[in-house]
Amino acid sequence: MSEKKEPSAWDGFKAFLTRGNVVDLAVAVVIGAAFTSVVNSVVKGVINPLIGAIGTQNLDSYSSCLKGPCEKAADGTVTSGVMILWGSVLGAALSFVITAAVVYFLMVLPMAKYLARVEARRKAKEGTQEVIEVTELEVLKEIRDTLLAQRAQGQGPGSGPDER
Repeated sequence: MSEKKEPSAWDGFKAFLTRGNVVDLAVAVVIGAAFTSVVNSVVKGVINPLIGAIGTQNLDSYSSCLKGPCEKAADGTVTSGVMILWGSVLGAALSFVITAAVVYFLMVLPMAKYLARVEARRKAKEGTQEVIEVTELEVLKEIRDTLLAQRAQGQGPGSGPDER
């Protein structure tokens, strides 16, 4: 009687790592990290100067004082009061919106259109097969009707005296 050896934790881990989804996820994370630097460059190089035409180019400098007289030290830390740094939130929101728009318009939308075309081709192919099947069904009905007509006239198979 042989005992089945359970796979070790290491074998399970190797199987997990070599599974396609994990590798795809790792590639997506690496590409996403690289893409983040591109988006940050666009925000700092294009968006911030456009906003700088109205005010300052550094979005982090936009803030509001919530409580008391707000004072900042030379290194940018708040020494007194409660400061709301809404400029950095705006910069992060712009980065997110730009990233989401690029991902949607350059990746999601083209992929959805591609998948829709593939689905349409598949349905068209199935539709063609259904037409062929319907046509074959019609031919079989015609053959049946012809055989029944021949039997009724005494010409076809099953019309002899031996067969009932």
